[in-house]
Amino acid sequence: MQMEWLSTAIDFGVIGLLAALSVIVVAVALERLFFYRSLDIASFSSVKALELELTTGLVVIASVASNAPYIGLLGTVLGIMLTFYNMGLDASADASKIMAGLALALKATAVGLVVALLSVVSYNALLRKTKVLILKWEIAHG
Repeated sequence: MQMEWLSTAIDFGVIGLLAALSVIVVAVALERLFFYRSLDIASFSSVKALELELTTGLVVIASVASNAPYIGLLGTVLGIMLTFYNMGLDASADASKIMAGLALALKATAVGLVVALLSVVSYNALLRKTKVLILKWEIAHG
């Protein structure tokens, strides 16, 4: 197989990137949770300053949530292209090789969707906690 390096690039490049993004999302989410637990909302003089502190880092999670499926889809497209290329080189169209190639290509989409789901759930939970803390500040400050 002349294009074996592309299969490795799909696995380690696309899926590796998605794995790194999921680690970043988990790290940011955990940092935000620990920050929210240690935060004294009474120390803020304005709701805008509080909101600014609370929403730091959430854009990273939202960006991963919106882009992870596309990164996974890119891996799938590259994998399918590789499968068709290998089919073109091999005169015999063995169905098991084709199905195996397509199944491996689809794993990039699956990983992208898992990362996106993790990111969306994290973002929504953190955004809800942010809104609750802002409301508590507003209630306390009239």
